[in-house]
Amino acid sequence: MKNIKLADQVDNWDDKTFLDKAKITIGGKITRTAIILLGKDESEHFLTPSVVKITWILKDENNIEKDYEHFAPPLLLNVDAIYSKIRNLKYRYLTENTLFPTEITQYEPYVIREVLHNCIAHQDYALNSRINVVEKPEELIFTNVGNFIPKTIETVIEQDAPQEYYRNQFLANAMLNLNMIDTIGSGIKKMFLLQMQRYFPLPDYDSSQSDKVKVKITGKIIDENYTKLLIKNTQLDIKTVMYLDKVQKKEKLSENENKILKKQKLIEGRYPNVFVSSKVALATGEKATYIKNRAFDKNFYKQLIIDFIKQYSTASRKDIDELLMDKLPNILDENQKRKKISNLLTEMSKKDKSIKNGGSDHKPGWTID
Repeated sequence: MKNIKLADQVDNWDDKTFLDKAKITIGGKITRTAIILLGKDESEHFLTPSVVKITWILKDENNIEKDYEHFAPPLLLNVDAIYSKIRNLKYRYLTENTLFPTEITQYEPYVIREVLHNCIAHQDYALNSRINVVEKPEELIFTNVGNFIPKTIETVIEQDAPQEYYRNQFLANAMLNLNMIDTIGSGIKKMFLLQMQRYFPLPDYDSSQSDKVKVKITGKIIDENYTKLLIKNTQLDIKTVMYLDKVQKKEKLSENENKILKKQKLIEGRYPNVFVSSKVALATGEKATYIKNRAFDKNFYKQLIIDFIKQYSTASRKDIDELLMDKLPNILDENQKRKKISNLLTEMSKKDKSIKNGGSDHKPGWTID
């Protein structure tokens, strides 16, 4: 409970005193903050041209809009109305050594409210745009306008302290006094910790656009190996889990992040194409997945090409692609696999000189040199 020392005084306050004490009004005068949080729907026009509106949009698995609703002031109350719109279904997954699935909701209520309240507190109302909440079958996407002041989410997690600057300082203080947010830097970190404890993907913060922040909350397990790894290694710190979360989402690690995970033997593969380590995969019964992700020795692929040419005298690029594509690790996408094959052919023809191109660069025909 906030301000417990004032508990014996509050019953004697009139509305004007309460609102002033909560720093929503100033000397009994209405403020923009008062309209945003407590104003009636029709009071929004006093803030024109600024827009004080949150739009909830429901989309299906094909990204087709199925429903929507706009919410205006009072946002203090309408946050709950928006939350009630979101379908927080049951999600089940199996952990090790049990036939009984773990059952939780797709989304932690605190996480939804924290993101939504942050959108309200940090929206740049001078840009005259709405806050959007897009609900898809297995994810929620929140967007608000204005740059992400801490620059990166890593900064927020690492400093774990109040920001030095708030875009809407008066609004943030009022929301703090109403228990809507905290200003000690722990709200976002708590979101990440809650997702860790649920063994779910971490929130995705996208601030690549200079005037917009997008937060995605995933309501499903992406990679079972990631989930099982968290279950087995409850001592992992939040930064390490953030790096592992990037791996499961196939986002590129920095060289330093890669070294940290490699040192702990949490990942395998050649940088930047890494995946959950064989030790974890084999321990969790994911042997087939590990084999599909593991690259064979380079000489294995070269020998396949040579054997093919010996049998058929020549090989086109299409022949070699068909020969190798399904044998290259699944961690690579199609373009990366084609690049890998190109590098192999270049090495075999120019360095090893084991094959030569009897055709053209556009239409090669590989033969034994």
